[in-house]
Amino acid sequence: MPHNILVADDDPHIREIICFALEKAGMKTQGVADGAAALRAIERRAPDLVVLDIGMPEMDGLEVCRRLRQVSDVPVLFLSARDEEIDRILGLEMGGDDYVTKPFSPRELVARVNVILRRARPAPAEAEERQFARGGLVLVPASHGASFDGRPLALTGIEFSILKGFLARPTHVLAREAVMANAYAANIHVSERTVDSHIRNIRAKLAAAGCTDAIETVHGVGFRLGRCGG
Repeated sequence: MPHNILVADDDPHIREIICFALEKAGMKTQGVADGAAALRAIERRAPDLVVLDIGMPEMDGLEVCRRLRQVSDVPVLFLSARDEEIDRILGLEMGGDDYVTKPFSPRELVARVNVILRRARPAPAEAEERQFARGGLVLVPASHGASFDGRPLALTGIEFSILKGFLARPTHVLAREAVMANAYAANIHVSERTVDSHIRNIRAKLAAAGCTDAIETVHGVGFRLGRCGG
């Protein structure tokens, strides 16, 4: 079944470009012109991913994502006409999975959408029973399930993949490049601050569940998994 993608942008030309590129890649799309329309569309039928412009009038993309994260963990790819670092970090900390700056390459946007969708896809049936665990932290890739001491964790696809990469090599120190290689395709570049934002989000979500030592910083080298013992 083709993936259903919701594209929310107040510029009809940009909506048309994005929808054309995604449909050419075999996906189904729906375009809306503002944040309120995006929330109504999601309520009627949950998409597989939302491409969300930050700079929409009346209700911007950040507010749409904030409201969406109260009820759903659907993946979100932010668009913005500004390349301000604070916008990028804020978008990720609001629960976005990735961020693309205008003007953008439609081919790169499709590649990033595919990466996010692939990370959110359930694992094959034969791997259904496999899980990764350390201390109280448990990940079950087949169901995209994550928990700490039995308390569910609401992780984005990128966050889940980053944690899975740490759990696969629990004693290793991973450089930022290695951390993001677990979550993004090799031909997609992300900044160091993007890596730090994802790590910060993961730490905050685990801390809220009672895990205060999830990921340790090894200064000048990278990160490693903590004891995950609370």
